[in-house]
Amino acid sequence: MTYGTRCVRTPGRLRTEAATGNIYRNSYMKIHEYQAKDILAKYGVAVPRGEVANTLDEALDVAKRLFSNGANGVVVKAQIHAGGRGKGGGVKVAKNIEEAEQYAKQILGMQLVTHQTGPQGQKVQRLLIEETAAIDRELYLGIVLDRAAAKLVFMASKAGGMEIEEVAAKDPKAIHKAYIEPAIGFQPYQARQLAFALGLKPNQINEAVKFMMGLYKVYVDTDASLLEINPFITTKDDKLFALDCKINFDDNAMFRHKELKELRDVAEEDPLEVEASKYALNYIKLDGNIACMVNGAGLAMATMDIIQYAGGSPANFLDVGGGANQQQIEHAFEILLSDKNVQAVFINIFGGILRVDTLAQGVVQAAKNLGVTVPVVLRLEGTNVEEGRQILKDSGLKFIVGDTMQDAAEKVVAATKGGK
Repeated sequence: MTYGTRCVRTPGRLRTEAATGNIYRNSYMKIHEYQAKDILAKYGVAVPRGEVANTLDEALDVAKRLFSNGANGVVVKAQIHAGGRGKGGGVKVAKNIEEAEQYAKQILGMQLVTHQTGPQGQKVQRLLIEETAAIDRELYLGIVLDRAAAKLVFMASKAGGMEIEEVAAKDPKAIHKAYIEPAIGFQPYQARQLAFALGLKPNQINEAVKFMMGLYKVYVDTDASLLEINPFITTKDDKLFALDCKINFDDNAMFRHKELKELRDVAEEDPLEVEASKYALNYIKLDGNIACMVNGAGLAMATMDIIQYAGGSPANFLDVGGGANQQQIEHAFEILLSDKNVQAVFINIFGGILRVDTLAQGVVQAAKNLGVTVPVVLRLEGTNVEEGRQILKDSGLKFIVGDTMQDAAEKVVAATKGGK
């Protein structure tokens, strides 16, 4: 697959599922680890005792309760929507109250930088304080949709604590998979096969089956798009726990889950993406300098690819959808220009339900209202295309119109480099 593959390296929601070999645009809502563990606990999946803390005083109160209830130590964990927290200094083990206070003070409010946050990092606004466990083994469990097979796949690996993409790249055989038939769901015998593949002890097998069946039920009941337990641990006394948990939910299913929608933390999301969601615009910020406005996800991916083939770099993924109105287009334009990195705008529209003249009216109005100073390049085809082109011509604004998609891409790249 080629479309969009150059964009998976950037933070945001253009991603790759390396373990299954799929690359795709995924629209999902993230939640924090503590929220994910609360959900798991409701389904009988074992998680360490712990509580969330929003202040230093709350963190100390939680730590004191855990120590007084027999904990040998506590883990102070930063709660941000990114992996690699431990390597960035966002996870610390405290052996006593004094250390817990020291680490909580150190982590709360810090700008935590990980491989998933980008160099700007993410401010830590809450902590999860939970008891330590006597870890014997660190394993991995995960459920995701394998789009090539059109089935959910339950994955397990002995390489817990590592990024699953790294494991898949270095040793694909280290990932054991059970494909789930949609009509019958995940079966206990599949869970047993995965438990044996992980080399669990005989007295742990039944508990592992119960654990995995619970995870599958969480995934299905919540309309999740990804569920990962990394690491899934066994303890010295042969117990099983989800030491860390990541759950993403399908945005398109959130109308069925108002209680889950309330878990959204917009402070963890890009402000422009949050603003776009208010107007039902599919916007994802990337790290380039050419803004894109397109109708249709497939055309958007192709547009980003052709910009890069022409030597440029896309600043975003923006799909205004097939039925966008003039107001939405104006808001879309405003969001695009709010990105300080943008040096030119490429509007690539194939008019069907969204008529080209409607698009042109929105673009002209937005350009006038916002006082646009960057070059705007358009490639227009479809319903009422001649009317749309006439609207642009009569506007008195200096729009650049490409004859073809490639021609427009080359013109917008040239515009960012000072060309005409």
